[in-house]
Amino acid sequence: MLDLLRHNQNRLGNIRCFARAGALAILLSGCQSMDTDGLASSAAPPEISGPAAGAIAGDMISRLAEQIGQGKATVALKQDGSPFGQALEAALKGWGYAVVTDQKTDGGGSVVPLAYVIVPYEGQVLARLSTSSVELGRAYTVTTSGATPASALSLMRRG
Repeated sequence: MLDLLRHNQNRLGNIRCFARAGALAILLSGCQSMDTDGLASSAAPPEISGPAAGAIAGDMISRLAEQIGQGKATVALKQDGSPFGQALEAALKGWGYAVVTDQKTDGGGSVVPLAYVIVPYEGQVLARLSTSSVELGRAYTVTTSGATPASALSLMRRG
């Protein structure tokens, strides 16, 4: 009988050890992050025409303004130098936002970090704007004279 009890205690020890290792793995996975502010790097293909970049940027910034308030913050734009990045900066200024591209501000007011990604996919482009509190995404059909939305707006709030 004592051998049977010792065998069960040893089995519980193995389960406890496994449970501790699992708990440690879960705790350590919470320590991972993408980078200092959690936003992806901005990227857009250079082959998107100026009119198409302007149309996409104008539509996305109008939707962003609905979420964060029009012209109420300084936007720290992570730009890659593409035509879309330039059109996005112009659209932000057109909506009344102050824009900084070197991620340095004077410290006054709220600063909203903004990154973007444009990905060609099956004859369309997928556009995504990311801030620390919201992500917007939409597919567009691109022509040489502009771009039109090809999907509903996708909205994800954080926090």
